[in-house]
Amino acid sequence: MSYALILALLSWGSFMLEDNTAKGLLTILNVILFTVPLVSILFSTIYIYNSSEFIELLLSQPIKRKKIWISLFGGLSIAMFLAFFLGAGIPLLLNAPGMAGLMMLLSGSLISIVFVALAFLSCILTRDKAKGIGLSILFWMYFAILFDALVLFLLFQFAEYPIEEMMVTLTASSPIDLARIQILLHLDQSAMMGYTGAIFKDFFGTVIGLLVSFLLLVLWIAVPFLISIRKFDRKDL
Repeated sequence: MSYALILALLSWGSFMLEDNTAKGLLTILNVILFTVPLVSILFSTIYIYNSSEFIELLLSQPIKRKKIWISLFGGLSIAMFLAFFLGAGIPLLLNAPGMAGLMMLLSGSLISIVFVALAFLSCILTRDKAKGIGLSILFWMYFAILFDALVLFLLFQFAEYPIEEMMVTLTASSPIDLARIQILLHLDQSAMMGYTGAIFKDFFGTVIGLLVSFLLLVLWIAVPFLISIRKFDRKDL
């Protein structure tokens, strides 16, 4: 509830303080790319560790392990989605009912679930709560901060080479960058992505590119969760 209220304050405040809707959307974009992933992964990680005794109790019952893990994932994903929708989705739909607002809503919802899946992976990799939370923070730092620094480093180091198309492929390895590109393209702000913006627009700006980007985000949900459920099914608790 607190998370939804904070998102609502930030979202409504962004639209009220800015006369231009596009500027308000850019402010909310930063919230979606940094705050939403951090809260999603930390809340989910802490919740799973705090529920470890309850999970062990469920495991003593005639219930399949996969069913328990899937139920936990479904519950947390729905909770984070509803919090995001109530906090940021409603202001977006009311103040920016166009394609840009809808794209921001869809991307933010998927990013929330992606980082819930990464939280499940963090928790299953280590039983120590402090290490699990630290691993979750590292996941967030890599995708939110370090990945962009790595991309900039590659761009500067290989500026003399035609690596723009490689950048499109590299973008697929970051769910946050996939969401950022789609939102900026629909805000007609591709110039903010630098000289690779034209390449991104040619690919991700098409219907096929849009479908591919959302498919990749879905894969970012499925792959970490499937790895975690496989490990949970075999783990000796």
